[in-house]
Amino acid sequence: MKKIALAMTVCSVLALSACKKEAPAELPPAPQDTSTPTPPSPPRTGAVPGSQEHFRQVMAGRDTIFFDTDMFNIDAEDQAALREQANYLTQYPNVRATIEGHADERGTREYNLALGERRANAAKNYLISLGVAPDRLSVVSYGKERPVALGSDEASWARNRRAVTVVMN
Repeated sequence: MKKIALAMTVCSVLALSACKKEAPAELPPAPQDTSTPTPPSPPRTGAVPGSQEHFRQVMAGRDTIFFDTDMFNIDAEDQAALREQANYLTQYPNVRATIEGHADERGTREYNLALGERRANAAKNYLISLGVAPDRLSVVSYGKERPVALGSDEASWARNRRAVTVVMN
């Protein structure tokens, strides 16, 4: 058994020593790139038309209308903002929107939910009067649950009494 092991070791050493590696005298040429280059895709410059981001960019703050205390009437400034929204919705007929109604922190939860709904419906009805199809609009009231301004002063309350149009894709 020892003779076989010794013979195997000698054969292995001889075999490995016979495999001497030398660098070739001349290197082969580098492989050629045969693929056709694809042109770079153009960079995105802004939001996708019809998206919420695009809507907010185009509206530049006119996606929100504001109300007086305990009111849900649409004044002249709100009408101008809603006309801009209606123009956008007319330009993108596949876009649906939800109108969120909000209230300030004063009053009960139930009262503010009802007031937020009246505000959202007032905005919805005005958009419908401007030619937006009713089945493209929905309303939701958050009452006082989602304030944008935290504070118990008139400036904060005024910012929280609002209706916000949100585009749905």
